[in-house]
This record gives sequence, structure tokens and C-alpha cells, in this order.
Amino acid sequence: MVSIDIELHDVRKVYYKSTLAIPVLEGIDLQIAAGEFVVFMGPSGSGKSTLLHLLGGLDQPTSGSIRIGADYLEQMSETELTRWRSHHVGFIFQMYHLVPVLTAAENVELPLLLFELSSRERRQRVELALSVVGLAERMEHRPSQLSGGQEQRVAIARAIVTDPDLILADEPTGDLDAKTSTEILELLQLLNRDFGKTILMVTHDPKAASYGRRILHLEKGILHRDETNQPIHTSR
Repeated sequence: MVSIDIELHDVRKVYYKSTLAIPVLEGIDLQIAAGEFVVFMGPSGSGKSTLLHLLGGLDQPTSGSIRIGADYLEQMSETELTRWRSHHVGFIFQMYHLVPVLTAAENVELPLLLFELSSRERRQRVELALSVVGLAERMEHRPSQLSGGQEQRVAIARAIVTDPDLILADEPTGDLDAKTSTEILELLQLLNRDFGKTILMVTHDPKAASYGRRILHLEKGILHRDETNQPIHTSR
């Protein structure tokens, strides 16, 4: 893993419905250092998820630049972005998106199929990722045999199995109870603190946001506040 910083300059995103222009992000300027745990907050429709998708190369800005390390995402083709994502980004969503007929290990292995690795190397990486998230004993279980929290842990293992620079989490605890949410957020803290992962997380929950080191507040596509946060919770 190589530590990379992030810089956005005058990033705008406009969606079009017929001839109607719908602005979602308006002139975002932002710098994020490697190894930060940044939380994006704001009301529904404020542009949080859109910004996360731009940072993950899932979408392109209408204008402006997005530099991640030495790469300018707006200059890449779809093929180049696909390759870039596979090497640099791990995604965690509210819905786990696990394949029901595959075991936990097989679900985690999926991103590795894009790499030239032997089956033994893939197995070693899968075992390590599931061990990090505390599911070494559940490798052969299918999603239907796991709890919601365990499914999200499998999704996190899948996100980190390629050793990405960035972990992008969009409402990762939105479908979980309070106790399980705490466990998942503590796991994200551990990945940030002990493994040096840069984590960018979208949430509407102030308690979830308290786990980050920096909180960015968006409203109607504009960055209104950028504040340093002292996490009140720490991973053990």
C-alpha cells in the first residue's frame, strides 16, 4: 500500500433530466491527507454520496479536478478508472452486496480475481482479511448463515483484501442495530489507526460521525463547515 493524498479543485457535478440541469455539487475545494478518517455529513440531497462516488471513480465531475496521489480522475477513461479502482479503492455500502450462493471466503476473494495471483496467494489474502475483521472461523459460511453485522464484516474484508489506499464507506451502519454499529465503527477505526487506511465515510448519524477525526458538512452541494474532531471512541 502506498499512502496518497487527495485534492479537489472547484469540483462541480450537474445531472440532467431532459433539458433540466440539476446541480448536485457546486465548486468543492478540498484537501485530504493520507491516513485521515474523514466523515461527510449533511441532509438528504446535500451531495454526500455523489462526492464519495466521485472520489471513488464511480462517476466523473462535470467540471473541476480530482487528484488522488499522482492520478487525475477526470482525465481517465472508463477502462482506466476501472483499473484504478481495483488497485486503490475498497467500497463499503449500507447494503452488503454479498453473493448468496458463495461462502464468506469466496465473496471476499472476488476482487482478487482481477489480479494475477495464484489460488494459494488469493487464499492467503482472504484468510488474512477475514482474520482482521474477526471472522476467521466463519470462512465457509454463506451469507444466510451470518448475522447482519457479520455480513457487513465480510463486506469490509472484501473491501480490504486488495490492500487499497482508500476505503470509502457509504452509510456502513445504516442497516445495523446500535451494538453492531459500534462494533463496525470500531473496526473502521482499527483499520485507520493500526493499518493506516485512509477512510472516507458518509453518514447522517452524529454518533457514527464521532468516530472520525474530521467532519465535513455539506448542504445543497456546498461545503459549509470543515472541522477537526477528537474521536470520543477509540478502538481497542
